[in-house]
Amino acid sequence: MSTRAVTKSLAVLTIGATVMLASPLSPAHAQSIAPQVGEFRLANGMHAVVIPDRRAPVVTHMVWYRVGAADEPRGKSGIAHFLEHLMFKATEKLPSGEFSKTVARLGGQDNAFTSQDATAYHQQIAKERLEQLMAMEADRMVNLRLAEAEVLTERDVIIEERRSRIENNPGSILDEQMNQALYPNHTYGVPVIGFMHEMAQLSRADALGFYKQHYAPNNAILVVSGDVTVDEVKAMAERTYGTVATGPQIAVRARPSDPPPLAPRRIDYVDARAGKPVLRRYYTAPSYVTAAKGEAEALDLLLKIASSGSTSRLYRRLVVEQKIASNAGGYYQASGLDSGKIALYAVPADGHTLDDVERALDAVLEEIRTGGVTQAELDRARKSYIADYVYESDSQVALARRYGWGLVVGQTVADVESWPTNLGKVTTADVKAVAGRWLDIKRSVTGRLLPEASAAAAKPANQQAPANRS
Repeated sequence: MSTRAVTKSLAVLTIGATVMLASPLSPAHAQSIAPQVGEFRLANGMHAVVIPDRRAPVVTHMVWYRVGAADEPRGKSGIAHFLEHLMFKATEKLPSGEFSKTVARLGGQDNAFTSQDATAYHQQIAKERLEQLMAMEADRMVNLRLAEAEVLTERDVIIEERRSRIENNPGSILDEQMNQALYPNHTYGVPVIGFMHEMAQLSRADALGFYKQHYAPNNAILVVSGDVTVDEVKAMAERTYGTVATGPQIAVRARPSDPPPLAPRRIDYVDARAGKPVLRRYYTAPSYVTAAKGEAEALDLLLKIASSGSTSRLYRRLVVEQKIASNAGGYYQASGLDSGKIALYAVPADGHTLDDVERALDAVLEEIRTGGVTQAELDRARKSYIADYVYESDSQVALARRYGWGLVVGQTVADVESWPTNLGKVTTADVKAVAGRWLDIKRSVTGRLLPEASAAAAKPANQQAPANRS
């Protein structure tokens, strides 16, 4: 029942002030096609957002809870994701497993996901079935019933999920180790799925305690997109979610902070199962919630220019021109409540080493830090991103996620909708400034995934195994 949430950051097109306003792919055009979003709040504190799309009699329904893996108690890692699984068990009104079966019988689809900052449950269904679905979701918001045997069985399921996704994947192991180094004190360093030794101890009492603390209408956001009006959704929400009592007062989401980074960190992970050596580099960076005005938008554009796709500087320099890498790229993870992350990677081509690609990667980054980017690069990056934004606006699922992600970390509908305009203001000077500030090697963790043979070759001469003297 779980899918991994992957947050996609966006950026925007501008081709100069005059052309920008006339272009069909300008920030002004992107904002002009934004749907007429409505919102309301129920008496029990539940916040609701409605995104009308009348093209087909279908709706996307999402309930977002302001709780994720980063909100877990120390020693209970994985409990948010575990509870996500258990939410598909019995309630007072439905037997275990009947929620998804009922959605399927009604012709719909459903799933859920857990991230560091949110847990969300989502369905697509015919409009005339929406109120029945809302009643079911309201029921499991407060009426979950967990049998001990089912809890233990589901715990085995998440343990196997970790084994298949993390333990059997050398790249995932490296990623986990790098995140722990990147966030030495903040709970973003704890994996969403949890640590194996702590997952094995999770209990029914742990799940119910976490559920009663965080699952309540006053800690939830309802997002409905599709063939509905605000008035229709409000009436249905009052008849369903509105009958649920307000939960306990929700505590401020205060997580431990990390100390300022003083030195770059490095991790080598050796695993015979790794097919090829891989270089990764992570930097801490602000998110859209925590960044100074304009910084997150500039970071979005910076990473598009530097590392996204075959036209990026990193790919062109390492793969196309120097031919020392078979692949190279990166992204900006921008949606966190407390911070964001810059991630870069490169895979050496045959005959080249991780040292080769790391030197080349550092050269590209230093070039941008000191020399900035060109206006042509900035224009191309914004054009690409605004096209993505426009195309995604054609999907009611993408729209529901766009607003849900923003609201669950504290943004407003206005913040979400002002995105194209704000990104349209980014200049080449802005991009250079954020590169100089955030691509600071002291903020980084560099990870190397090494097959055993590559690890031996990578050791300095004085670290090679001694010769056999017998």
